[in-house]
Amino acid sequence: MSGDELPGPVTKGFGLPLGGLIAANLAAWLWAYAAFADHPALLGSALLAWLFGLRHAVDADHLAAIDNVVRKLMQDGTRPHLTGLYFSLGHSTIVILACLAIALSVSSAAIEHIRHLGEVIGTSVSATFLLIIAAINLMVLVGLIRARRADRHGAVAATQGPLTRILRPVIRMVRRPAHMYPLGFLFGLGFDTATEVGLLALAATQTAAGVGWQQVLIFPALFTAGMALVDTADSMLMSSAYGWAFIDPGRKFNYNLVVTALSVAVALGIGGIEAAGLLSDRFGLEGGFWQGASDLADQFASLGYGIIAAFMGTWAISVFFYHRRKAVAYGASGLQAASLRED
Repeated sequence: MSGDELPGPVTKGFGLPLGGLIAANLAAWLWAYAAFADHPALLGSALLAWLFGLRHAVDADHLAAIDNVVRKLMQDGTRPHLTGLYFSLGHSTIVILACLAIALSVSSAAIEHIRHLGEVIGTSVSATFLLIIAAINLMVLVGLIRARRADRHGAVAATQGPLTRILRPVIRMVRRPAHMYPLGFLFGLGFDTATEVGLLALAATQTAAGVGWQQVLIFPALFTAGMALVDTADSMLMSSAYGWAFIDPGRKFNYNLVVTALSVAVALGIGGIEAAGLLSDRFGLEGGFWQGASDLADQFASLGYGIIAAFMGTWAISVFFYHRRKAVAYGASGLQAASLRED
């Protein structure tokens, strides 16, 4: 059995990565303090870079990719709690390289050209992956619905179809959390969010003010530390939520059905918004639909908070009704036992 498989409790192994990420955040802040202790304004810029990372981690495309892959890996029997960590490390590699290029005074025209090219590549990869992972989870959802019908009618449900065979090579691409690193790298090419643009502007401003390249790298380091902490926490949270259902077959099915449907809706929605926004920007498409897609693409942070609320709300409601049913069943069994004693 590999280290990524699920041999025991789903939350097993959470402590060490979280502790390491907290230590990494503290180390980044110690580096910032050692470099900028005599420059309060630069410490303020460092705080801004860290907050950019925390906020960027909850962008809707991050959460849609991480949560859907966690769902897939859990279904495959693989421990998915580091999915967000690898995704964020891949994503931040691009950020660090871009800030380093700025600090080394690469021409702004070259950086702008790379940014525009990266925006097309990054958004295309993001939208395509989200739509594919939505299709993969949609197959799982269809299988769950068929299983429910089969259970009612006493038949065996088939879960393999033409779409399964078509997407099998893509399904095999992400078999463990580490496979999210290159995907995060490609996602990061976009530089199409306010936080990433803000970080690049921050790096450019400090470079122009005479700050050395070693000190400029403090800003992407803080950005990375904050983003990795939140994205990893998200994948652990989703692992716990899915794992809660997977532990007990009695509660697994219905919860799995609802959350899989929610995962598909999120991936389709975010992937569709990104694809429509990219088409609108590149081909000058106009109209209510295209403008609405562009407006939604600019609100990915707000959509991200909504995704977190939807998943956690679903989990909380499921836990509530599960314990309520247990309490009712326990009360009924107690009454039956008391009735038998009286007889």
